Amino acid sequence: MLPLLLASSSAYRRELLTRLRLPFTCSSPDIDESHRPGESATELVKRLAEEKARALAATHPGHLIIGSDQVAVLGERIIGKPHTFEKAREQLLAASGASVTFLTGLALLNSKSGRCQVECVPFTVHMRELNPARIERYLHAEQPYDCAGSFKAEGLGISLFRSTEGSDASSLIGLPLILLVDMLLAEGVEIP
Repeated sequence: MLPLLLASSSAYRRELLTRLRLPFTCSSPDIDESHRPGESATELVKRLAEEKARALAATHPGHLIIGSDQVAVLGERIIGKPHTFEKAREQLLAASGASVTFLTGLALLNSKSGRCQVECVPFTVHMRELNPARIERYLHAEQPYDCAGSFKAEGLGISLFRSTEGSDASSLIGLPLILLVDMLLAEGVEIP
């Protein structure tokens, strides 16, 4: 098996990848993550996932490089990481009683052969009605400022959900493991 490289500095993605019990290393790619005019959310996450993987190909020849990127979409609007309490509160107020779709782009690049598999996995969260007091309690308790949509599904954020809908719950956290296993199998990696 070619060495496996996760093109990310995300602790969440690293933790998810350990579930597959494969040895891997991590390196954070330096790319421009700007949204291009006219680019759909799906096109954006697929492009960024592939760019992250390709950005490390020259320095990691002979590797299977995993790139992933995620955005949350509320209505027609892409919502990213809030970074501040105020922006997180705004995001959660807007999402109250609504549905938020998380689009996770996944790329697996074989830097030896040049083959790159790229796909997008959607996962929808149907939110409970959230009043300002509940939102503030949640934000003070969890501080999800580095999470798209302002909640951590793997933590207390689950209490904000009414229901979820999707084929791969791990995609909500940022690395769709079911799809990744399919991609790795296509590269000849035996799991388990």
